Amino acid sequence: MNANPSTINESRGLVELSADLPVSSLSNKDLAPTKIGERSWNRWHIASLWVGMSVCIPTYMLAASMISSGMNWWQSLLAILLGNAIVLVPLMINAHAGAKYGIPFPVYARASFGTMGAHIPSLLRSLVACGWFGIQTWIGGMAIDAIFAILWEGWAGLGGDWRFMGYGMPQYLGFLLFWVINMYFVWAGTDSIKWMETAAAPFLIVMGLALLFWAAGKVGGIGTILAQSDALIQAQAQQRPFWDFMLTLFIPWLTAMVGFWATLSLNIPDFTRYAHSQRDQMFGQAAGLLTTMPLFAFIGIAVTSATLILYGEAIWDPVQLLARITAENHSPFTGIISMLVLLVATLSTNIAANVVSPANSFANLAPQKIGFRLGGLIAGIIGILIMPWQLLDMYLTWLISYSGLLGAVGGVIVCDYLLLRRTALNLPDLYNPAGEYRYQRGFNRSAVLALLAGIAVALLGKVHPTLAFLFNGAWFSASLVSFIVYWGLMRRKKKA
Repeated sequence: MNANPSTINESRGLVELSADLPVSSLSNKDLAPTKIGERSWNRWHIASLWVGMSVCIPTYMLAASMISSGMNWWQSLLAILLGNAIVLVPLMINAHAGAKYGIPFPVYARASFGTMGAHIPSLLRSLVACGWFGIQTWIGGMAIDAIFAILWEGWAGLGGDWRFMGYGMPQYLGFLLFWVINMYFVWAGTDSIKWMETAAAPFLIVMGLALLFWAAGKVGGIGTILAQSDALIQAQAQQRPFWDFMLTLFIPWLTAMVGFWATLSLNIPDFTRYAHSQRDQMFGQAAGLLTTMPLFAFIGIAVTSATLILYGEAIWDPVQLLARITAENHSPFTGIISMLVLLVATLSTNIAANVVSPANSFANLAPQKIGFRLGGLIAGIIGILIMPWQLLDMYLTWLISYSGLLGAVGGVIVCDYLLLRRTALNLPDLYNPAGEYRYQRGFNRSAVLALLAGIAVALLGKVHPTLAFLFNGAWFSASLVSFIVYWGLMRRKKKA
């Protein structure tokens, strides 16, 4: 399981092939290892990536969902911070492989699942990303719809009374326009994504803080806001025994929070393959993830609490809030700028979190026919067909369900890379159909069995109420079981 030292050169904790890969069915220019000279993302690029992904409308509204279910503001923030800290562990481990070997996630998954079996975790992660891509694109489309409504009075009347699933032509036109903008950055490639994330990060932080200061100034300070936030909790959910609160509320939301980034914890090699060093990727990820998301969630809580004081109702949707502020101030310019901020926030999240991974995964299906651009286009089309406006109504169930699915994948991959291989991969053989990672006809049956075992245990939580904790904590139960089962099966195979 050790890498061949005659084919690699080490620098800054990174590995590079000393010669080009031979042409094979497992490689193309987008899947091939990045050269050390091409690994130009420093710690601030990596941190900006996480700022751009964390500052988005779902983050703003995440704590809202927690509070509406019965948690107070500090319990919600604790769940978010703790969830981020937990997911940072597998994220760092998988990121290490991407940075060290310069490989994307579908190639990294070949080490544990096999050259053909890698399609299983790769496509599972990609389908989730396509769902999130659709959701974010729909949200961005709503901002475009709001901008055109400000600029043109006749915009809202387009299509007359025509409706499809409750929405009219202006909403769908905004959705499609934002979809085209996303596809532009896919076509422009990863350098454009790095540039966009780096430019957007400070802008988004400043605008978020500006919204917080606006709310505090309107109602008399942060203390007033936090006191009012208790009124956001549903009365029937305020009094619960501790263990009932933990098992039925805190743990499910903690799982959902881990699930929020369970996708990125797998495919983070798609980005860290461009990292300048291991130190850069580790510092950048910790700095970007552990600070930005709790801060922006807190802004969402504070601003919404302020709306309860100002308007007598809680306005959790920032699009609706900014539209109301614009109408009150009679300032179309303010409204347009506000919606553009939401567009930038949504775009920076969507491209990085939800397009890069499926683009690489679909390219991995047929490397000689599908590249990054075509893979991204396929992901975009699935994002439309999945009807994202429907997924918004299943937010918590959606997060918990796929967190268990991806937790099981993560358990296998982390066990393989960290415990069994001790971070040593045979880089040339990852691209060799007849190499070390061929296993049985391209599939590592131990990985597949461990994956199924993890998923099955999580689903047991739906069989009987006494086992509900297995599903409520799906990411934890699935990842732990798949980790242990995979380790046992591989150790047994090695002894045999």
